[in-house]
Amino acid sequence: MKLVLSQEQQELRAAVRAFLGAASPLPKVRDGYDPQVYTRLSGELGLPGLIIGEEYGGAGGGFADLAVALEETGAALLPGPFLATTFATIALTRVPDKELLAGIAEGRITATLGQPPADGDVTAETGGESAAVTGTLAQVLSGMEADVLVVPARTPDGLVMVAVELAGEGVTRTPLAALDITRGQARVELAGARGRVLGPRPDGGIGDRLCVALAAEQLGVMRACLDAIVAYAKVRVTFGRYIGSYQGVKHKLADMHCKLEQAESIVRFAAWAADESPDELPSAAALAQAYVGRACFEVARDHLLLHGGIGYTWEHDAHLFYKRAKTDEVLLGPPRIHRNRLAELLEL
Repeated sequence: MKLVLSQEQQELRAAVRAFLGAASPLPKVRDGYDPQVYTRLSGELGLPGLIIGEEYGGAGGGFADLAVALEETGAALLPGPFLATTFATIALTRVPDKELLAGIAEGRITATLGQPPADGDVTAETGGESAAVTGTLAQVLSGMEADVLVVPARTPDGLVMVAVELAGEGVTRTPLAALDITRGQARVELAGARGRVLGPRPDGGIGDRLCVALAAEQLGVMRACLDAIVAYAKVRVTFGRYIGSYQGVKHKLADMHCKLEQAESIVRFAAWAADESPDELPSAAALAQAYVGRACFEVARDHLLLHGGIGYTWEHDAHLFYKRAKTDEVLLGPPRIHRNRLAELLEL
């Protein structure tokens, strides 16, 4: 097991950080999704194809590489469908589809993964590889920006994965008023929408890998928050002293740093397990969301509070990180769900 970044991964991190700093700085994040940035992200860095096999035009990388990229996109609060496309790609690697994977790797296709609730299953009437898909998904990540929806659907023969063109007939998309203004969600209604059957729904592993990917983004949010408040504590003067010299601030910053260090170890281990140790992945993924999700929100919250009055203004970036952290915390279910799953896996 190696939890330290390799030379190649350090170079990947530096390249993604430099690109996002120039193409999608924080002031631009407020403008929302920019398709040109996503196109460049694909053409210049190939990030959407990072974990896609070389036979489909991807880089053939692993989750350890993906975690590095997601940490940087999280720190930059990258708007748009990159995380949603990553989620869909994770599912597609378990039910490979040459057309979709090649399109995602080339940056021509953005996608999202639908996860219908138990009381609102998506159904499909199949005929060969085609299907008429019906159902409602209350919240779909980047549902307005994505081109394709990958979703499990119920058929008389069992659950299958289907791909639906979101711009096609029988699809109604309604944007939702999301807490995170940098990344939207949508309600998607399917009324006999034309879909394509990708194959039987895999028994497991997709959900665990989604947890790892999200935790990597949360790690980046944590790191950006801590870097910002440490820099502020070195220049903000109150009562003739830098606020970083006050014991109450120093202790809070130390606590935030400890949370970040623990979160990094957890994410690195979970990414390694996704690549090398499938037996350890379920518990590693559950731990990642049980700990990192809550820790990310706490660091973002304290980063906002320590900025004082300026942190509460719309002009400051602190509220953007706070909202991303809270949205991510519950995106795959609240931490208590993952804690319960971890307890079951450990037979506690």
